[in-house]
Amino acid sequence: MVYGYIRVSSDKQTVENQRFEIKVFCQQNGLSIDRWIEESISGTKSYKQRRLGGLLRVIKRNDLIICAELSRLGRSFYMIMEILSICMNKGCKVWTIKDGYRLGDDIQSKVLAFAFSISAEIERTLISQRTKEALARKKAEGKQLGRKKGSVATCEQLKLHRYHNQVVKYVQRGYSIYDISKRLHCSYSQAKRYIERYHLSQTSKSNYIE
Repeated sequence: MVYGYIRVSSDKQTVENQRFEIKVFCQQNGLSIDRWIEESISGTKSYKQRRLGGLLRVIKRNDLIICAELSRLGRSFYMIMEILSICMNKGCKVWTIKDGYRLGDDIQSKVLAFAFSISAEIERTLISQRTKEALARKKAEGKQLGRKKGSVATCEQLKLHRYHNQVVKYVQRGYSIYDISKRLHCSYSQAKRYIERYHLSQTSKSNYIE
């Protein structure tokens, strides 16, 4: 499939200039547009909020997206990189007319892929660094990090609380913790902690509510 993507920033602008440029380009390169994607929306809007987002979900390997220039895809460098990364991972080619960009199975695309991976690694490193700095600052200010020592969750916070009656019944019937965890679709350790926290192994039958 060959897609022609056209975006203008407002309804006052016309899509005809971009459409004409794409048609001439296709004629010169022996191509024809199978489907046009047109929208009037700011390039600062996330591609997920645009028709472009729907296009990126359906593109397949060897599909081709043609647009007038890279700025039609987005107004920020990082947004354009993300869009091109999606296309590259799906094996879809992206060609632009004015800036002569070609994303495909070539050395340019491989260099771009390397740039994507480096950018992603840098971003992960920066996020980790910012998190460590924030924790260090809170610690220096004397703030408690994590759960206070010796604190326990209330019964309302426990995932098994809504199944309390069933847990009591199973304990009274002599079911093992393993069997109880399987019946309630929880982990063994979760069931064990709940039983121990409420001393359910010592619960009498009078405490059981049908």
